[in-house]
Amino acid sequence: MSGAAGTGGVHVTTNELVALEGRARDLSFVQKARSHQQLAGRMQSSLRGRGLIFEELREYLPGDDIRSIDWRVTARTTRPVVRVYAEEKERPALILVDQRINMFFGSRRSMKSVAAAEAAMLCAWRILGSGDRVGGFVFDDEGISEVKPHRSRNAVIALANRISEKNLALNAAYAGTPAPGRLDEVLHRVSAVAHHDHLIVVVSDFDGHGAVTRDILLQMSGGNDVICLLVYDPFLLELPKSGDIVVSKGGLQAELLLAHGPMRDAVDRFARDRGRELMSWQRELGLPMLPVSAAEETAPQLRRLLEQSAWRQRRR
Repeated sequence: MSGAAGTGGVHVTTNELVALEGRARDLSFVQKARSHQQLAGRMQSSLRGRGLIFEELREYLPGDDIRSIDWRVTARTTRPVVRVYAEEKERPALILVDQRINMFFGSRRSMKSVAAAEAAMLCAWRILGSGDRVGGFVFDDEGISEVKPHRSRNAVIALANRISEKNLALNAAYAGTPAPGRLDEVLHRVSAVAHHDHLIVVVSDFDGHGAVTRDILLQMSGGNDVICLLVYDPFLLELPKSGDIVVSKGGLQAELLLAHGPMRDAVDRFARDRGRELMSWQRELGLPMLPVSAAEETAPQLRRLLEQSAWRQRRR
């Protein structure tokens, strides 16, 4: 494992990400509610459930659900026989984690890059705890690292290592070239491997998003469950009415004169319009777009957002 704990919200280490395992146990990607389908059992999920695979025929035993009786075999053998099914376990999950330079910003508590790392690892630990295979893609401005899905702690720790490596490489003096197109590139790679029955979690501020991004997400959500965690910092939504700030993106710097009304209004309008556009995808594409603030503790936010998302889907 790389690094030591205690990085103060600027960076995050593998040790810190592994330590989130305990905080992930009460998260739920599947909120259950009463089902009205006769043969589906008593509960239904807001996300696609795993399939059922036929396992065996056996004689009816006291306590068996009479709906599981195979009446044709029963008539032929003159003894009550039930069909037994096992839950299909193969439901791989892929977690996409944005660690580009645009994520290296934070006004309170942590950088967006740290909040994204925490959210991704909370998801990874919970998915593993549910018995599913988990892997992912971690991307920055330089490239993409892939971790193949496996049902093991080693796979999750490998994902934590990739995230931490890219996270620790972020710094204010970054002189590389920002890659806004990397988001679409990694989504294309995921769509090539996740044809159906995957859980895909995208953790990003969606810098560089556009019509192509929207189309890929729409395509993937046709056969998979897709959840987007929109990581943001509230600073641009709560601009001070006076004072100047200097912002940077890699080697570029710009001074924002917030005391100048038109400048402050333009920045505020840009931030709010961008947020509204991304949040509208939830309604238009039918996939959760959950806003995660870098200024608040990640685990309680994620728990609340997942519960609220499941409730909204049940109300449709």
